[in-house]
Amino acid sequence: MIHLDFIHAAASPIADYTQKQLSNYFHLLLKEDKTERHIPVELIFGIPLPDLATPASYDLDDQYQIIATPYRLKISASNPRSILLGVYRLLTELGCRFPMPGIEHEYIPQIRLEEINVYVCESASFRHRGVCIEGADSLKNILDFIDWLPKTGCNSFFVQHFEPEVFLNNWYSHKYNPLLKAETLSQDKMEQMCRQIDQAMACRGLLHHRVGHGWTSKAMGIPYACAPAKMAPSKEQRLLLAQVNGVRDFWEEIPSNTNLCYSNPMAQCAFIKGVTEYAANHPEVDYLHVWLADEYNNVCECHSCRSTSLTDQYISLLNEIDSALVQSGISTHIVLLLYQELLWPPVRQKLVHPERFTLMFAPISRTFNRSYSCRGPIPNLMPYRRNQIVLPHTLEENIAFLEAWKAGYDTDSFVYDYPLGRAHYGDLGYHHIARIISSDIKELSSLKLNGYISCQELRAALPNAFPNYVMGRTLWNKNLSFEILEEEYYSALYGSDWSTVKEYLLKLSSLTSCDYFNGIGPRYNPEQAARYKEVEFLSGEFHLYIKQRLDTAEPFRKIFFSLLDYHTEYCILITKALEAQAAGRVSEVPELWNTFMNFIRMHEPEFQPYLDVYRVLEVGTKYTGFSLDIER
Repeated sequence: MIHLDFIHAAASPIADYTQKQLSNYFHLLLKEDKTERHIPVELIFGIPLPDLATPASYDLDDQYQIIATPYRLKISASNPRSILLGVYRLLTELGCRFPMPGIEHEYIPQIRLEEINVYVCESASFRHRGVCIEGADSLKNILDFIDWLPKTGCNSFFVQHFEPEVFLNNWYSHKYNPLLKAETLSQDKMEQMCRQIDQAMACRGLLHHRVGHGWTSKAMGIPYACAPAKMAPSKEQRLLLAQVNGVRDFWEEIPSNTNLCYSNPMAQCAFIKGVTEYAANHPEVDYLHVWLADEYNNVCECHSCRSTSLTDQYISLLNEIDSALVQSGISTHIVLLLYQELLWPPVRQKLVHPERFTLMFAPISRTFNRSYSCRGPIPNLMPYRRNQIVLPHTLEENIAFLEAWKAGYDTDSFVYDYPLGRAHYGDLGYHHIARIISSDIKELSSLKLNGYISCQELRAALPNAFPNYVMGRTLWNKNLSFEILEEEYYSALYGSDWSTVKEYLLKLSSLTSCDYFNGIGPRYNPEQAARYKEVEFLSGEFHLYIKQRLDTAEPFRKIFFSLLDYHTEYCILITKALEAQAAGRVSEVPELWNTFMNFIRMHEPEFQPYLDVYRVLEVGTKYTGFSLDIER
């Protein structure tokens, strides 16, 4: 029996967790090896690594050195989190595979102790490598995803809003799925779940991103919620709200989507106080996102606000927040947002202490049919017209805004992108969107960006989780070949059939469109309709092949072929609806879409970890042009 003897291992929750992970996985790897030996294990952090030219900023940047032999195991790293990352890299080098969230999906081979011979010394290509929660999620979905992040090389998780209640409630209320019985979570239960999520991040040392939208409603004294307000704003609240078309009111009845009158000293004070108090009370947050309202063309039109730009007002607020944090001795990083009106850089204001701030470029309206690597000449900025802006759609238009900001702010920054938030539903093979992610990440350095946070559903694994896998691995090492990852991933899931499955999924990707499902372009599109018709035929043909493989697949791979089996039926039904819409046969669309909705609702309990039913129906309704049959 193999015994791991830990020496020179610092005592901390992260170190304790790391030791348990290493011990558990080594037990599984070597359980057939009857050798009786004690292996000394050293886990050391905070020292320079001689093989790496550039020293890390130890608390933020990740690097490790792994030396593993049958007689010694040593992982030296820049911080405790990097040691955990090093453990998972060692396991990967030894043949383990972590293809998607959930330990039930992991492949752990049987090896002998004498086969261990690993030397790796690396630093991450980018500082920011992570995911932001979206969609409808059970507690298990969230915890499984957090567990998976460092296994792919990621180091960050963004708990959007003050608490992730919206995403938990979307699942437990079974929004948009009337076939499942809704569960109401008590406040105590919700609080318990939220703290489990925080603890899961903390024990892995993940960089903790928090909040984002919600500060405007907090300044009004209203808890953050995406739903319409139950009452009209009070007289006192109205004084704080943006004046639009001569009226100060909640924008479309939703406080969190409502901007403030940022020239009003009372509004300024309430906004600044909300952020500074939160930062003081939440030292566990590494990156506090300070954003404005989550809508556009609704900024204040009063005379005082019109005398300056929204972005100048925003920078002024951030400087006041920074000043208050300096006085309190709080070092929390602040993330400022380049999004909607804030894509236009400030005219007069500058950050006083830019080292506290990280720029977050959020090109939410971009196309995903092309990568940043395919960009052409960058145009001049669109002119800013208060409450009459049009969001940029092309890659070049979006990048023009980033370059304008970077010209005046040479500071830490990352892209906050959306390939697995909406666009992926349009790519039925998941192969195109995975290649876009790979290519985009490889372009980050040329865009002077130091990472990537994906705003996405956590349940994004139908037909597989290859796009997320590519994201994590390439963010760690931007030089990794897409083709190498492709073979590594598909062969782990599908064995000797991997190239057949890959070619099928590649064909699906070539025939479908991220942009069409994302609402970009006309709904009547005969050429795309013909391609959807071909997908229907192709999926039906491949369904027979998958059925045969299901009978012979070994237990580990059976789940992945079962997913493909379900996926072929999913493709047939969704493309029937998409083809009718794109072909202009409007009268057929409702029945075909209802058939698809009922199918995924009925199968959600069986395939819950892989497809976010709530979110695909929300996107299909809001962007693609379909109609929802229920209000819940």
